[in-house]
Amino acid sequence: MNSRFTAQVSDKAHGAVPALRAGGVIGLIAPAGPAELDLHLATQWIQARGYQLRVFPGVWEKDGYLAGADAIRLHDLHDAFADDSIDAILCMRGGYGSPRLLDGIDFELLKRHPKPFIGYSDITALHLAITRYAGFVTFHGPMLNADLLGNKQAPTESSLLDMISGRQGAVLTHPAAFALTTVAPGVASGRLLGGNLAMICGTLGTAFELDADGIILFIEDVNEPLYRIDRLLTQLRLAGKLARVRGVLVGDVAGVDTQALMRLIGQELGPLGVPVLAGWRSGHCDPNLTLPMGALVRLDADNQQLVLEQDVVSIAP
Repeated sequence: MNSRFTAQVSDKAHGAVPALRAGGVIGLIAPAGPAELDLHLATQWIQARGYQLRVFPGVWEKDGYLAGADAIRLHDLHDAFADDSIDAILCMRGGYGSPRLLDGIDFELLKRHPKPFIGYSDITALHLAITRYAGFVTFHGPMLNADLLGNKQAPTESSLLDMISGRQGAVLTHPAAFALTTVAPGVASGRLLGGNLAMICGTLGTAFELDADGIILFIEDVNEPLYRIDRLLTQLRLAGKLARVRGVLVGDVAGVDTQALMRLIGQELGPLGVPVLAGWRSGHCDPNLTLPMGALVRLDADNQQLVLEQDVVSIAP
């Protein structure tokens, strides 16, 4: 591993980040794929919730399937963290491109300026890297275009804003309208880590791969047929990752038959001897609930609950 990467991973909680304050500034960046931004609509949405919006230059860029050149996207990421007037960082969209930034990130800079960082899908690569090398909690949560401006149903918005502003209670509420499945019973505590399954597997063998020791593994995915989900889970098993987890939370796996998926999950994850809870509405789904990556949580598959065991944000006195 490159000597300039010093992992912060341990069995202890990752650091809470400063809460998004009332009237705070949300910085919008595009570290992955491009998207059209309706600035008027975005500004209205943010201001209606009591915050301010600052759009970083790369949001307006497009380079094929990337939102601008790597240097532009990396510069925006660094600038958004370094600027102390920015209270939270929201990603525009996922797509492709986040892994191209990983070996250029200044993790010491990030450690000096922790703040809520929000996104999912391709952004999983950044969650894995930041939690591992900067050592603070990040948030697997809705992004601007597809989710927040896409009018995804409650509690997509409240789950995010309550979490990053410090209003979230210890027990994470899951909508009763969406059934959860206890694949394997039990209760376990550990750091919640993971995200998009394909992206997790895409970082294996690199300095940014998932450290699975003692974690509650969270996985979700989209546009992957069942045989590829099988292949990805098998890759995690053969890489020795599944044998080291304390529990598994399965989020939304969009586009796959639920019955067939549950059978596969039971085959691959059931024998691990750890609690496995499936159907959590996080990922490419509606609603899309926010999860704190790197935070200590308790997974209670018996009672189908996820409970925070640490503060994920700190509120200034």
